[in-house]
This record gives sequence, C-alpha cells and structure tokens, in this order.
Amino acid sequence: MKIIEINKENLPERFDIELGVELFTMEVYYNQTGAFFTVDLYQYDNPEPLVLGEKLVLNQPLFRDIEDSRFPAPTLIPIDPSGKESRITWDNFGVTVFLVVDDGDE
Repeated sequence: MKIIEINKENLPERFDIELGVELFTMEVYYNQTGAFFTVDLYQYDNPEPLVLGEKLVLNQPLFRDIEDSRFPAPTLIPIDPSGKESRITWDNFGVTVFLVVDDGDE
C-alpha cells in the first residue's frame, strides 16, 4: 500500500497521480458544512471528470459503486492503520487516517 500525501491545509488540492499503469488527476476538497472530504477524478489531460464529489468514508473503497473501464485498477481507500478511528475528521485526516493506494501488493 502507498499513502497518497494530501496537505489538507492547501485544500482544494489538485495533483497528478500514477495509479496502476495510467496517469490520473485528482482534486481533494473539504466540505466544512458537512465535515467531510471529497475527491474528483479525471483521466490525465482530459477535462471531463470521471467522477465529482466522491465522499471519503473510512475503510470504504472510493468509486466502489462505479463500473467503468476508465477508472484506475488499484483500489483507493481511506484507512486508519491503528484501527482506532470510526470516521474521517479534519483532525485525524493525514494524522491517523490516510488515503492509500492498494494495488494488491503487500
């Protein structure tokens, strides 16, 4: 697993990331009213989004309800390696909760 480094102090943050053998662009947001994080996903160099506003839910893979061959092969999942957290919050994101790429290699 690989941690996707996100600086929550700079949100919204847009960056390119290699997932599997493809390059994607991700943008991470924080919704202050609802107190949750979301992700937008684009194929690299394509302005049309694959998905907008995917909510990060602890231990739930992103894009789990979408079947589309354009999406990345590895699983993106927010996890708490310590197992102590029950949800993602501003205070624990990037401290004890991380968005990781699970490509099946341990």
